[in-house]
Amino acid sequence: MTDPQVALFMLGIFVLVILLGFPIAFTLLAMGFGFGYYAYARPDQWEHIFNNRIFDLMVNQTYSVMTNDVLVAVPLFLFMGYVVERANIVDRLFYSLNIAARRVPASMAVAALLTCAIFATASGIIGAVVTLMGLLAFPALLKAGYDEKFSAGVICAGGCLGILIPPSIMLIVYAATAAISVVQLYAGAMLPGFMLASLYIIYVMGRALLNPKLAPKPPKEETDIPFGRLMWMLLTSFVPLAILILCVLGAILFGLATPTEAAAVGASGSLVLAGSYRSLTWERLKESVYLTMRTSAMVCWLFVGSWTFSSVFSYLGGHDIIQEFVLGLNLSPVAFLILAQAIIFLLGWPLEWSEIIIIFVPIFLPMLPHFGIDPLFFGILVALNLQTSFLTPPMAMAAYYLKGVAPPHVQLINIFRGCMPFLSMVFIAMIILYNFPQIATGLPNYLYGR
Repeated sequence: MTDPQVALFMLGIFVLVILLGFPIAFTLLAMGFGFGYYAYARPDQWEHIFNNRIFDLMVNQTYSVMTNDVLVAVPLFLFMGYVVERANIVDRLFYSLNIAARRVPASMAVAALLTCAIFATASGIIGAVVTLMGLLAFPALLKAGYDEKFSAGVICAGGCLGILIPPSIMLIVYAATAAISVVQLYAGAMLPGFMLASLYIIYVMGRALLNPKLAPKPPKEETDIPFGRLMWMLLTSFVPLAILILCVLGAILFGLATPTEAAAVGASGSLVLAGSYRSLTWERLKESVYLTMRTSAMVCWLFVGSWTFSSVFSYLGGHDIIQEFVLGLNLSPVAFLILAQAIIFLLGWPLEWSEIIIIFVPIFLPMLPHFGIDPLFFGILVALNLQTSFLTPPMAMAAYYLKGVAPPHVQLINIFRGCMPFLSMVFIAMIILYNFPQIATGLPNYLYGR
């Protein structure tokens, strides 16, 4: 076998091993080390078995991750999200928005989507949003008589908005992978994220108007609350969280602070917010720190493994043979985008976003200049597309998160069915974004003169 063939074999083995359920980070490290030992072998290899450059490569990649300034923001944003999640802020927010939207069709579903969007802006953690809303809003929707599949789709789709709406952890990972500005990427993702949330809300309202049985109107006695009390509920639930989010994202977008500095402010602000709600206990703080460290370690080891894997894959000629094949097709920029997004969509069935961003997206990045495609625009399209990786079986992690906290009678197949209509909203959002790229590039161009 030639070296490029070995590289493709390496990639195929990786996908197979991941499908068998092996841990991703350590699979990347093991395969990068194993194939790298072959790639960097010397004639006297068996006489000096430790005299192989793969050892130096792994050490250098680990050091590069440890000194990467972009990744410092990851644990801080994670900590902010976990503290907000455990401070009983979201349940107040959901209840207040539900009352405020009482005259809107499918008011409780609309309130759930709005809560998901706001909570996603405060945390960026998919599993946390889906799990918490599955415990909080999903039983309330079922109790109110909402259709089971309809309710499941609302929670799963709304919970996945955190992958797109800043401060998304995925956007930080993409920025580090593509070597572009996190600040500009956050600015580009703002409008597409809220556009997708708006499409979800329009869809659920339209379904409720066409079929009121899916989302019965709440009894008047449950929502008949004086205006003054409603304003106080919104003031004490929505406004403090909104101020925290605006301070963090505003500082980033207007250049007042780096993403890392703004994340530190957000982490401190989440502690103040939790303390003001009298929800900051030692147990909750300890749990938030533990979850932050665990998730941060996972992200960092994913980078170490993926950069080692990618370096060996590229050294063997894997990137070159794929690039030559794609460029040899003589595709137009439109056809290339469709091909790339179709591949990413199909990869989302068996794989999670982390493997796709860290392993497969870098294969497309070197080809973007040839087709004249802005990597920022490409990244926003990928982030939109990766919504589907959480909603499409067999992986559909959002469905599994919801199933883990849903009542026992809720079947996984019904959760899958509930997610399907929301996939069409994702595709509509991608079509709109491609035809009107200013939605993603307008704000970065205006703020930073790109």
